[in-house]
Amino acid sequence: MLWRPGQKKRAKRSPDRLPPGQRWVRGWPVLHEGTVPKFDPQTWTLRIFGAVENEVTLDWAQFQTLPQTTVTADWHCVTTWSRKDNQWGGVPVTHLLAQARPTRAAAHVLIHCFDEVGYTTNLSLDDFLRPENLFATHHNNTPLPPKHGGPMRLVVHHLYAWKSAKWVSGVEILTEDSRGYWEERGYHNRADPWLEERYSYQEERD
Repeated sequence: MLWRPGQKKRAKRSPDRLPPGQRWVRGWPVLHEGTVPKFDPQTWTLRIFGAVENEVTLDWAQFQTLPQTTVTADWHCVTTWSRKDNQWGGVPVTHLLAQARPTRAAAHVLIHCFDEVGYTTNLSLDDFLRPENLFATHHNNTPLPPKHGGPMRLVVHHLYAWKSAKWVSGVEILTEDSRGYWEERGYHNRADPWLEERYSYQEERD
């Protein structure tokens, strides 16, 4: 088992837990483009590259040795469903970025994935480096199933869930912003659920 109990954190949330336009669900809807990629522990890698002082590439065995933590937080999808009290286990984003050492010019990230459509999503470096963000391998003490991003996905609790990319293969550190898969197809560049930042046309009045 990869996940191990460690230091626990809880993401900050409003006393009113449900963002505008959202509804609570008990299940866990499955949403992604294309088919679920097959996981091969012999070929899997995670690469952190771009505007960094030290490019990092890890295989699955190396990734399993990294420090683990858990975070419990609500989670919100742009398609209007929200889930309460998700417990995620995985590697803190800040741990790996500290190894890569982004340059002073670094300001954004572009997440790359193993899937067949070449999925990417972008975040500001500040949004990406929040201490509660994880490269998650477990959900509610259970290994992530492939349909939900297993063996590892990004989890960014404070933005709509499409920013929490499944099947992450790489983190490209950028000096300038570059829109990802859904951002190029009309979704909001930042995706704050409390501001209902769903679509790109809203950016004109942000």
